[in-house]
Amino acid sequence: MYNVDTLIEGVDELNLSISNDEIEKFIIYKKLLKEWNEKINITAITRDEEIDIKHFLDSLTPLSTKLFDDSIKIIDVGTGGGFPGIPLKILENDIKLVLLDSLNKRIKFLNEVINQLNLKDVKTFHGRAEDFGKDPVYREKFDISISRAVASLNILSEYCLPFVKIGGYFIAMKGSSIDEEVDEAVNAIETLDGRIEEKQFITLPNSNIEHSLIIIKKIKPTPKKYPRMAGSPKRMPL
Repeated sequence: MYNVDTLIEGVDELNLSISNDEIEKFIIYKKLLKEWNEKINITAITRDEEIDIKHFLDSLTPLSTKLFDDSIKIIDVGTGGGFPGIPLKILENDIKLVLLDSLNKRIKFLNEVINQLNLKDVKTFHGRAEDFGKDPVYREKFDISISRAVASLNILSEYCLPFVKIGGYFIAMKGSSIDEEVDEAVNAIETLDGRIEEKQFITLPNSNIEHSLIIIKKIKPTPKKYPRMAGSPKRMPL
C-alpha cells in the first residue's frame, strides 16, 4: 500500500481539497504508471514520493490560476504520461479533456488509465499538434490549452495557441528560470495573436523545486498558416 501522506499534505498546501475516492484514483494511476513504465518509457521518475511531487502535485498547480471553471474544454498537448491532464481531471471531474500525444504506446497507456479510473469526458488522440491544430474540429475550440512538454516557449506557443478559442488561455508549465525564454517567445506569441497575461511561480509542496506557469490569453484568431507543417516550428522557431 502506498503512503499517501505526501499527496494529501501537498494538495492541502496548494489550498485544494481531495476526497478518498480521488486519493484512490491517484493510487491506481501510480500503480499503472509504474507497471507500464517497465514496458515502455513513460517517465524517469519512479519513486513514489517523487511521482507524487513532480508529477501529481506539479500537475495540479494550474488550479491556482482559478481558470478551471466547471465543464470547460481543455487540451493537454504532448501529454506523455497524462500530465497535467489526468491529475487535473481527477480533482476537477467536470472538465472536458483531450489528451494529445505523438507516441501511440503512450496513448494505449492513457486509455488504460482512463478505463481503470472510470474517467468520463476524456478523449485521447495519437498525432502531432501541427496536424490537429489545423483541423477545424479542434482549431480554436478549447477554453484552455496546456502543456508540460519539453520545448521552448516560442515552439510550444505555435503548437498550443491554435487550439485556443478567442478569450481562452494557453498555460505553459515551465521551470524557474524562464525570463530569457519568455523574452525570446514574445514575437511568436504576438504573431499567433496571444498576449502574456501573467507569470506565476510556485514552489512544489514537500520540496524546494520552483516551477512557473506562463499564462497567455488568446486575443484574436491565429493566422491560418499556423501551425506550420510538422517539424517546422522546431526547425525554424518564430
